[in-house]
Amino acid sequence: MIPTVANALLATLWILSVFAGWGTKAFCSDEGCAGRMNGVALFSGLFAATAAGCTAAAWLPPGARRDERRLMRLTGAALIAWTAAEGTLFAGGMIVK
Repeated sequence: MIPTVANALLATLWILSVFAGWGTKAFCSDEGCAGRMNGVALFSGLFAATAAGCTAAAWLPPGARRDERRLMRLTGAALIAWTAAEGTLFAGGMIVK
């Protein structure tokens, strides 16, 4: 359950950074930078989509019984992908600044 909660928290942070404008406010003060930050967010979205897919696949049962090892592998992969998405936002924000 802990990896799922961690995935949910990282997803919330990414969503707020991209869609609520937290990332743009943190790194940009002019319009040109905000436009470049949108490109960074789009690239970061690739990792976020991978993470969301891994999380969804982890909770969709492959058959009649749930495989705990499969759940842990997929939620672990999702954690890595969410971390990559957040890292891309941060590193990209520092570059476009």
